[in-house]
Amino acid sequence: MIRVVVADDQALVRAGVRMLLEAAGDMEVCGEAVDGAQAVRLAEGLRPDVMLMDLRMPRMDGLEATRRVLAAWPAARIVILTTFAEDENVYAALRAGAIGFLVKDDEPGRMVDAVRRAATGEPLLAPSVLRRVVERALAAEEQAAAHVPAGLTDRELEVLALVGAGLSNAEIAEALHVGVTTVKSHVSTAMDKLGVRNRTQAAVVAHRIGLVDAGFRPVGYPPRGGSAHPPRG
Repeated sequence: MIRVVVADDQALVRAGVRMLLEAAGDMEVCGEAVDGAQAVRLAEGLRPDVMLMDLRMPRMDGLEATRRVLAAWPAARIVILTTFAEDENVYAALRAGAIGFLVKDDEPGRMVDAVRRAATGEPLLAPSVLRRVVERALAAEEQAAAHVPAGLTDRELEVLALVGAGLSNAEIAEALHVGVTTVKSHVSTAMDKLGVRNRTQAAVVAHRIGLVDAGFRPVGYPPRGGSAHPPRG
């Protein structure tokens, strides 16, 4: 059973989300928060698998709550709920560690699917959204030469490149002719070695060290110990 906390200041939204998720049969809403501060307390006390986090809440907004939840409970998978996909705070929340986002007027079935995917660590970003997040993250960083992190195997680098290109686990499995479970294992191990919380952050690393070019195409990996090559156009 997937345990979910819903954080939204609108009672109708919380009630609707609860009914939708619990009707799915494999998840339960174990807590509801009316603001970010309560969301943080519930995360610390309930340790949910997934949190649906509204960005616009009183007392503490969803962005700050995301930061605090992940500081206290790094295993939480946070999905941002927003009214506008272009909200600047969406990208800040994703860089802070949220696994993806949903627009509130999306199809109901997408929310159920999103919770299931989030619980397994799958990304919830369309390639176009991932592109914007990566570009913004890279623009905010120092553009000094990056080095391939020590300890990653050739296969993990290969998988990391495909994560950076925006592929799902199933798509990576098909590309590499391996099972989805094997891909999940490689992704998880690579993220642990990189010290990142989610695939969005892993994708940023893949771009920074030159595994993916500016067109979001995998380009292999630079020699071990060397600096990342510039993206090929």
